[in-house]
Amino acid sequence: MSTTTVPALQGKATVALPLERAFALFTTSFNSWWPTTHHIGQADLAEAIMEPHVGGRWYERGVDGSECDWGRVLIWEPPHRLVVTWQINGRWQYDPDPAHASEVEVRFTADGPESTAVALEHRHLDRLVEGKAMHDAISIEGGGWSAILDLYAKAAA
Repeated sequence: MSTTTVPALQGKATVALPLERAFALFTTSFNSWWPTTHHIGQADLAEAIMEPHVGGRWYERGVDGSECDWGRVLIWEPPHRLVVTWQINGRWQYDPDPAHASEVEVRFTADGPESTAVALEHRHLDRLVEGKAMHDAISIEGGGWSAILDLYAKAAA
């Protein structure tokens, strides 16, 4: 684990959905917008799943039926806030040790009756094994969290 502080990553989007539907699309319909190229399991991604409760798993299921965890749900406050652990290290492998987990917090704020502002912060990357490598990979490859949130916003449209 790194002894240096790795800066948090940010992402923002505005989606054309009311608050409750924006939260539901992000969480219980996670698989409908998450890119199939973004997985760490051996098999190709069949679906990405977020269980809708504190303690729930955030994981992938491969086309062969195998499962690979990504983290756990720490905070579930629909329709305003979600925090999950990110237990994927800088080698793109699941790390079961919660002491090595970073956190992804997503906040949803009504921006009118049919619009929601979504703000994401991925923090505590210094806890990850090779956290700086993970930070650099997420910030550089594919546009980071903003690119992921763009896919989410397109699914909302």
